[in-house]
Amino acid sequence: MRKPVRKVVFPVAGLGTRFLPATKAIPKEMLPLVDRPLLQHAVEEARAAGIEDFVFVTGRSKRAIEDHFDADTELNRTLEERGNAAALEEVRHSELAPGRCFYTRQQQPLGLGHAVWCARAVIGNDPFAIILPDDFVLADKPCLKQMVEAYDEVGGNVVAVVDVPREHTRRYGILDVEKDDGRLATVRGLVEKPKPEDAPSTLSIIGRYILQPEVFDHLERGVRGAGNEIQLTDAMATLIGRQPFHGLRFEGRRFDCGDKVGFIEATVAHALTRPDMADTVRDALKKLL
Repeated sequence: MRKPVRKVVFPVAGLGTRFLPATKAIPKEMLPLVDRPLLQHAVEEARAAGIEDFVFVTGRSKRAIEDHFDADTELNRTLEERGNAAALEEVRHSELAPGRCFYTRQQQPLGLGHAVWCARAVIGNDPFAIILPDDFVLADKPCLKQMVEAYDEVGGNVVAVVDVPREHTRRYGILDVEKDDGRLATVRGLVEKPKPEDAPSTLSIIGRYILQPEVFDHLERGVRGAGNEIQLTDAMATLIGRQPFHGLRFEGRRFDCGDKVGFIEATVAHALTRPDMADTVRDALKKLL
């Protein structure tokens, strides 16, 4: 009987240097897509996938994250007294349940693998998801929910993948594929940021993962990989052959919100899905263009 996926890790300790000076005092993950922070979009995606426990790997300058997902009794009371039911509902929707929200710090910038390792005590021996909020996925069915459904089919480890231009393989973790049915690719190897001429495929991992806890066995060793960092890709590679490992071509569109233009694209795309503002935004874009 395979264990269900009920825990998620959000590695959110980065400095957000590509968005300075905006991120000097505001965590990059708290920059809003319209009226909800990037990180709240990621949390809502996790909720929709049945996640119950939320682990945030933060840094010293990230206290705004804790405050955002906490209950603000004074704000709630003020909104209630003013009869602003719509705003009150939105604020309460951002709150996470007591005892289901965990914060731990990555004290040194040693890579994504190290950030995930910092969550080990909360994850324990359970399978878990990872969401990188920089990767915003616009989909009718949330990306992580699609992945959980795939996990229920095949078990083991599942990563979300997209095809990228071959010249971009040096930016991503790339799958070495054993077989591929067009939806699920069986993985026989992983390569972190290969040169285009050395890439075994163009299937790139994006910021969505479902992993088994055995990944911590490798992360515990602190082995440095590409960029002299502890790479999650290297740790995942040790699971191949020992456990099922698949890449899922999800239905939806991924936006790289770690990039300024990608962030703008995501904001516009998300706004155009909202009935309360889509027509107005479309008219505004026509005027600008």
